Amino acid sequence: NLAFNDDNKVLIAAADGIGPFIELVRNGARVAKENAAGALGNLAFNDDNKVSIAAAGGIGPLIELVRSGTSVATENAAGALRNLAFNATNMVSIAAAGGIGPLVELVRSGTSAAKENAAGALRNLAFNDDNKVSIAAVGGIGPLVELVRSGTS
Repeated sequence: NLAFNDDNKVLIAAADGIGPFIELVRNGARVAKENAAGALGNLAFNDDNKVSIAAAGGIGPLIELVRSGTSVATENAAGALRNLAFNATNMVSIAAAGGIGPLVELVRSGTSAAKENAAGALRNLAFNDDNKVSIAAVGGIGPLVELVRSGTS
């Protein structure tokens, strides 16, 4: 995918490519949602794109995909949220949009890749003190401890 390349991450954003990916996450066909979430995750390795994806309304649709997507979509959406959460403002925005609970549920019952991505997102979100409390409040500690015990396949 073109978004693996660092230069292309900048070029895609400059060409107003972020909005169409978000729209596909919202309203695309199954495979389009999976691929768009993966592309947003790759684009979110770039710090400016983290801000742009959030500003364009990408956090809510990604959280919804974590809640109700296919196994591939949940993996990719959790990965995108993991990358977006490596930004202080996005940490707050993801929590405010209700993202912590679905990520904890994914750690509990997702595929191996989804569990890893969701745990990574929760790790990044936990750099915010309020989010630490929220993760514990929604029952996140038990599933995370179980993941440490059992790992992923």
